[in-house]
Amino acid sequence: MSDTIFEKESKYFFHTFHRLPLEIDRGEGVYLYSKEGKRYLDFFSGLAVNPLGYNHPSVNEAIEKQIHRYIHLSNYYVQEKTVELAERILSATGYQRIFFSNSGTEAVEGALKIVRKWGHGSKRTTILNLTNSFHGRTMGALSLTERPKYRDGYDPFLPNTNSVTFNDVGDLRAKVNEQTLGLILEFIQGEGGINVVSSEFALELKSLKEKYGFLLIADEIQSGIGRTGKFFGFEQYDIRPDIVVIAKAIGGGLPLGAILGNEKVAEVLTYGTHGTTFGGNPVACAAGCAVMEEIVNKGLMKRAGVIGGYIKSKAMELQKQFPAVIKEVRGFGCMLGIDLHREGQSIVDELMNRGVLINCTNVTVLRLLPPYIVTEQQCDQLMFELHSILKSLK
Repeated sequence: MSDTIFEKESKYFFHTFHRLPLEIDRGEGVYLYSKEGKRYLDFFSGLAVNPLGYNHPSVNEAIEKQIHRYIHLSNYYVQEKTVELAERILSATGYQRIFFSNSGTEAVEGALKIVRKWGHGSKRTTILNLTNSFHGRTMGALSLTERPKYRDGYDPFLPNTNSVTFNDVGDLRAKVNEQTLGLILEFIQGEGGINVVSSEFALELKSLKEKYGFLLIADEIQSGIGRTGKFFGFEQYDIRPDIVVIAKAIGGGLPLGAILGNEKVAEVLTYGTHGTTFGGNPVACAAGCAVMEEIVNKGLMKRAGVIGGYIKSKAMELQKQFPAVIKEVRGFGCMLGIDLHREGQSIVDELMNRGVLINCTNVTVLRLLPPYIVTEQQCDQLMFELHSILKSLK
């Protein structure tokens, strides 16, 4: 590990990130390699960004081909790879319109503009979110992120917003009314701790949506693009949002996000009412096309569900062996959380010492976001090391 680069990072950057004491040299498949040559099994995927792992030949080839054509034009021009990716996504999902952005929080901001414009001039003014949510760090998204650790010091926020207690059907009924303009939620909360919306809550949400006609926005930034074994996390339920925001995995490692809309909002945005300089960049979209080909057409989405089920079953075996340490295992596919009765960061640190990378979120939850190409043998390695650590805690 080079001390120099860490000293420079601390000197030059705003101190917004808690960096790991690890300098990565390269990645290959599901592994990262440090400058010292140590190999790490990565169950974090760049925070759900690398569904195909590292250095995937299809993604690399797509990027290289597009770079040699052009890297950037502007949205004054129709661009082949941008249109191709739009067609692939809309064909796979059944939505009518798409707008490309550079990130998830930017997609959320655009979705909020669509919601506001759709309801403009009506009595609908309130946009609801769920407690423990995370929708991004820009001001609009932050106004709908119900986490004090992200909000403290940034008020005042957007007006006419309110929070519904997660999975509380009674609170949902109490908060939704004729003034409700929209409701945004993660059906599987990522940063909040892999909290899964209950079937009862989703059923009541669907019923209230039909009754009041508000817009439903699904934040699929972390859970989308096949991570749960289905293209979107909300497909685990019998419900269909009006707007979906995506990012992370769709770019195959490059910055890319998008807003998807159904027929209800298809004509809301018109010429000049929204825009972007870099959104839909052709290189990022070329990578996105390669990701879509692997996930949708070559069966990797189904594999994410299968291998995720294998990981979950092994984690539940650990729960039975260590009930005093593991409270609950939850999630779908390759988006799983192991909720502990104690803090989790020390376990994450020890796993890193043993050559396995995971993440701790919301203090007590070990978050597993492996690439979809991970094998059972590699999953067994994670569980072996985790078992060893948990055993030492007894």
